[in-house]
Amino acid sequence: MPNGVRRARQAFAFFEGACARGIYDNVKTAVDAIFVGKDRAHNRRLQQMCGHYLVDLVACTPASGWEKGQVEHQVGVIRRRFFVPWPKFKSYAELNAWLEDRCLAYARTNMHPEMRDRTIWEVLEEERPSLVPYVGSFDGFHAVSASVSKTCLVRFDKNRCSVDALAVGRLVEIRTYADRLECWQDGRIAGSHERVFGRNNTVYDPLHYISVLARKPGALRNGAPFKQWDLPIAVRRVQRKLERQPGGDRQMVQILAAVLSDDLDAVEAACAEALSHNVHSAGVVLNILARRREPPPPLTIATPDALRLSCEPAANCDRYDSLRRTRNETLRGAGRNGPVEALRHEDGL
Repeated sequence: MPNGVRRARQAFAFFEGACARGIYDNVKTAVDAIFVGKDRAHNRRLQQMCGHYLVDLVACTPASGWEKGQVEHQVGVIRRRFFVPWPKFKSYAELNAWLEDRCLAYARTNMHPEMRDRTIWEVLEEERPSLVPYVGSFDGFHAVSASVSKTCLVRFDKNRCSVDALAVGRLVEIRTYADRLECWQDGRIAGSHERVFGRNNTVYDPLHYISVLARKPGALRNGAPFKQWDLPIAVRRVQRKLERQPGGDRQMVQILAAVLSDDLDAVEAACAEALSHNVHSAGVVLNILARRREPPPPLTIATPDALRLSCEPAANCDRYDSLRRTRNETLRGAGRNGPVEALRHEDGL
C-alpha cells in the first residue's frame, strides 16, 4: 500500500487538488475483505489517506474489467507514446523526472481528443477549480516497532539496517514508505535508509557508529560499516597518511566525528586545506574547521521610545578636570576618619 499512497499523494500535489471520488480495484494491498455488492473492508492507511483528501472511496466489482477499461487502455497509450524505443535510466527518480517533463510537453503542445480547439493543458487549467482543494501532503507510512541490537541494527522485512548507537537496547518505531525507511525514537529520527527489497540484506550508515569508534578506533580499518564507506578524496588522503603513524586511527576518528556537527563537505574542505600546507593531523583539521565556523549574527534589539535619551551624552573627557582639587581647597570629613569627599560639580558632569 505505500506505493499506492505515494502515487496518489504525488498526483494530488501535481493537480493541486483531489478528485471527489476514487475508484479502487480489489487488490490485496487496498482491500482486506470483500463483502456483498460494493461493501469492502479497505486498508486502514488507504482510508486515512482518502479521509485526508476528502475522497469518496468506491470499489470496483470483482471480475469486471470493463469498469476500468479506460485505465487499462491509457497504460498502452502511454507505453507506445513515451517508451518506444525503451529508454534507460540509472534510478526511478531520474525516470520519473524525465517522464514528467515529457507528459507536460505533450499536454502543452497537443490538442484535446474531444475539444479540438484547445490543448490538453488548457482543458486541465479550466477544470482545476472543480477539484477538491489541496490540503497538503499526507504522511502515508506504515509503522511497526522493533528492538535495536547491540550491533546498532534493526530487523525489518527480513533485512537489517543501522540506527544511531545511542538507540541501542531500546525500541524504535520503523516508518516504512514506498522508497525509504525511517527509524524514530523519542521524537527524533535515529536512522533513515533507502528501502531495500529482497532478503538478508544489511544496510549501514557509517555515521551511526562514530561514537563506537571513539572506544574502538581500530574498527575503522576492518569494521563492516566502514568497508564500503566512500569518503571524499581529501579525507581519504588524510586517512592514508594517519594510518602510517602511531595513534593515527584515533586522530582519524576525531576528524570523522566532526562530520556530525559540521557537514562532510566542510570536513573535506578542511582536510584539503591542511594537505595544501603539508600537514594532516587531527588538531590542524579541527582548528581549520573552528576558524571557518561563522559566529551567529548578533541579535537586533529595538529600543523602546520610553527608554530613548532625550539628550545624548557628549564624549568629552575634559569634564573630569572639574573633579581635581586645587591647593587652596579643603576636604570635608566623611565619617570618623575625617577624609575624604571630592567636590562634585553637577553641571560639569
